[in-house]
Amino acid sequence: MIISKKLNLTQVSKQLGVSTATVSNAFNRPDQLSSKLRDRILSEAAELGYHGPNLAARLLRKGESGVIGVMMVDSLSYSFSDPVASQLLQGIAEVLVENGKQMLLLSSALDSAEQSSAESLPDGFILYGALQGNSFEQIKRLGKPIVKVDYHSGSTHSVNIDNEAAAFIIAKHALKGQEQSIAILGLRLVDSNRVCRLTHEDLLTESQDVAHSRLKGYLRAAKDLNIEVVASQIWHVPINNAETAEVAVREVLSLSDLPKVILCMSDVIALTVLRVAKELGINVPEELRITGFDDTPEASRSEPALTTICQQSIEKGRVAAKLLLNTAQGDDTVQKIVLDTRLVIRQSCP
Repeated sequence: MIISKKLNLTQVSKQLGVSTATVSNAFNRPDQLSSKLRDRILSEAAELGYHGPNLAARLLRKGESGVIGVMMVDSLSYSFSDPVASQLLQGIAEVLVENGKQMLLLSSALDSAEQSSAESLPDGFILYGALQGNSFEQIKRLGKPIVKVDYHSGSTHSVNIDNEAAAFIIAKHALKGQEQSIAILGLRLVDSNRVCRLTHEDLLTESQDVAHSRLKGYLRAAKDLNIEVVASQIWHVPINNAETAEVAVREVLSLSDLPKVILCMSDVIALTVLRVAKELGINVPEELRITGFDDTPEASRSEPALTTICQQSIEKGRVAAKLLLNTAQGDDTVQKIVLDTRLVIRQSCP
């Protein structure tokens, strides 16, 4: 007979006429029972609708869950489609698997009330990017270890790259010290969901986020080479996907005075430039030099292959996960790790 009400271990043991230890051993320590007895207990317990002790509750009673939370700045569907986020998650997962931990993915794009119960489960959190709303404050109140990735903060562990320095290096390479017309395809430079050009006021914004750090690097390289860049030469792309990027790309490539260099803040944007340029019969790199940023797998497979910045996204995930696990074990020294980047020169901008 199947019992509709969910039973606990004590109730099941009474129903089966055995001790709680015997039922527990049947599920957790099979070597302590004969095969015949264990099979009987498992079969009869299943008929009662009981499938074993609540592992999550047991772990939480011990004060740990074995779960690490990873909160993405964007929706989870977008994060899985973004190649950089996917590489970061790969690196995190490698370390967690090696240490017998599980990963719980969360998104700051959701209202915090919708996932507050899930946020209480992890032993610590890796936060990717500048989170939306009050997500950071809510997680901080839990008092658990936190590591931020791609975002600077005063008193929290962090893993970053020097975005401004990397952008300076690739812009200096692309411009080659010559007077060149230039366009910059930025990513999330202003608070708008529409593709648009920047205004002069937008250039006055002070921010340490990834996009503005890269823009500072591009502009500093241009200034060093006496190349003037005005706001109207800089485009804001609100989200890192090819469909959105194409709106800005077609606007740039339809200019009567076609730029000689396009600096893109992501490989996704740069690969879109390559595709549309080929469609329009614009020769790369003879007529147009293009650079990306990330060094995703697609960058080396494109035709022509993409010149870009390798920002070690997989390694960034590994480092963040190791740092978090060390912190959870009692290492309270705040660490701010800055990983090296590398200019990868390929055919799109030799």
